[in-house]
Amino acid sequence: MEAVSTDQVPAGERFAFWHEMCSKMWLPLDTRCAPHPESAFRAQASFSGIDLVQATLLTATPHSIHRTPKLVREADPEEFLVTCAVRGRVFGEQDDRRAVLHAGDLTLRDSSRPYLTRLAPREPTGQVLVLRFPRPLLPFPARDLGRLSAVTIPGAQGIGALCSAFLLQLARHMHEFSPADTGRLSALTLDVLIAALADALDTQAAVSPHTRQRALMAQIRAFILDNLCDPQLTPDAIAAAHHISLRYLHKLFQQEGQTVAGFIRERRLEQCRRDLANPRLAARPIHAIAARWGFTSPAHFSQAFRAAYGLSPRQYRQECTTVHAD
Repeated sequence: MEAVSTDQVPAGERFAFWHEMCSKMWLPLDTRCAPHPESAFRAQASFSGIDLVQATLLTATPHSIHRTPKLVREADPEEFLVTCAVRGRVFGEQDDRRAVLHAGDLTLRDSSRPYLTRLAPREPTGQVLVLRFPRPLLPFPARDLGRLSAVTIPGAQGIGALCSAFLLQLARHMHEFSPADTGRLSALTLDVLIAALADALDTQAAVSPHTRQRALMAQIRAFILDNLCDPQLTPDAIAAAHHISLRYLHKLFQQEGQTVAGFIRERRLEQCRRDLANPRLAARPIHAIAARWGFTSPAHFSQAFRAAYGLSPRQYRQECTTVHAD
């Protein structure tokens, strides 16, 4: 994953630098800073190519991004952009429609037509996840998708909520993805977006059963990652949250060569291993770290950790401490 930041740029040059970088990172755009002085502007973008989907996590002080008719004529990659508000409000305009996004809400835009995106001017900083991908990747008629541009897709209910949970997890963990993850994440991201857009269009018939199943699995994984610290995260609770039977939940994981309990345990162990290796958490008791990630029995945690990594939690922490000391 790469990152671009204004932090190392002199205050008076930050906005000009950012104006130039926006067109390089995305597509030709016109950025405007009013009503705040350019000297107070700050921004950072982390971006990652997830195969065919380009993901950018933008954190910035308020400003607006304009895709003007002139810029559309100059260059058009013929892409769709999906914006998910992560923190703060975001305003989007296209085709005489106006979307107002709160955290978790989504909206769709088309690079072939002018649009405006604006981070709320009265909030100190905002954060958005922007996904870019070629138009042919969506299995919907262009006329139908045109009805969705700059329409708010709520992240608090229905399929939109499940899609939102997945994208918010994507935003939180972008820095952890390895090159080997990109192909799988690209397919999962597209499947989740297709399911959310199909629901918004009420044209679920356009989505293949295979895509719907993959989208459901992505949503279930996002739900699990969001609730790892809950010791009551059980297959029964997961099935109930997604309105499916326990038997069908187990079948979904079996088709991918996994078990539900195994997937939960692996993710919890990964988080514990990361905390044990963190020198800033060296004073935190091992049992507290285990409990934080849903392990209610210290003995069970120690046994599972040794089986997964070949060392006890205490030995692993000591080994990491030695490495940091060197």
